[in-house]
Amino acid sequence: MSTERRGGGIPPAEDSYERVFAFAGELQNVTEARLAAEEFLGALALRSPPAAHEYWDDIVLVVTELAANAIQYAPGPFGLRLRRTFDGVHVTMHDTSTVRPRARPFQPGTGGGGIGWHLVHTLCTQVSVIVHDEGKDIHAFLPW
Repeated sequence: MSTERRGGGIPPAEDSYERVFAFAGELQNVTEARLAAEEFLGALALRSPPAAHEYWDDIVLVVTELAANAIQYAPGPFGLRLRRTFDGVHVTMHDTSTVRPRARPFQPGTGGGGIGWHLVHTLCTQVSVIVHDEGKDIHAFLPW
């Protein structure tokens, strides 16, 4: 009986495949969250490259959209957790709002907006929102 996972390789050490970041909730934190995701994915790809190149871009886009929404709709700090799972990457965004995100119609004539939540649902294999007293956690699972 083999202890090797299908697809080759030995399962990675848990601590090297999880990163947690905290942000003050300022506009520049959207860029910082995107860069944090890039850093995480760069380290992850050294030992476990993505099955398709677009998976990297999808994860960065989802992190950027979730961070932008946290800045726009939830006052105060937000947190980002990125974790490798057996078949992908689990992104958790925590913010201070207890309001569940909702899809809005895209209205390009008014300067845009309304497409981010649709993108998140399109790119992710699963999305869930958990509301609690301190705000909410958005869990997004993406392939890697």
